[in-house]
Amino acid sequence: MSSRIKIDQVAPSGYKAILGLEKFIESTPLTKTHKDLIKIRASQINGCAFCIDMHTKEARKSGETEQRIYALNTWRDTPFFSDEERAVLALTEEVTLIGNHVKDQTYASALSALGETYLAQVILAIITINAWNRIGITTQLIPEVA
Repeated sequence: MSSRIKIDQVAPSGYKAILGLEKFIESTPLTKTHKDLIKIRASQINGCAFCIDMHTKEARKSGETEQRIYALNTWRDTPFFSDEERAVLALTEEVTLIGNHVKDQTYASALSALGETYLAQVILAIITINAWNRIGITTQLIPEVA
């Protein structure tokens, strides 16, 4: 692959702005599990190899199981995820695939399961990982071979 710009070096103020949003997400009461599921699932949908690699490693270090990580792209067909996690994953998919819009039912289910404040934080977390995915894909960030 060709060498592309490094956003953090070429546009450091813009990069720091996105990093600021990431720091806000880290300061919220969102559970580590919810943050990990959001980051992995959005990255799978977007096809960001760098982010999938990074966030699956982080999730495993935090205690996430291999079984749940492997089944994440088929979460609807497994018994591995709680109702709250299902609400988070459904919203993550619809926000990531925003061209199809977020269905009223998906939004209402997430609001019911999570409450307003937590839902707002989940939405911001989804938006943040989607921004990182777009940077990673556009600039061709490549995961390191372990």
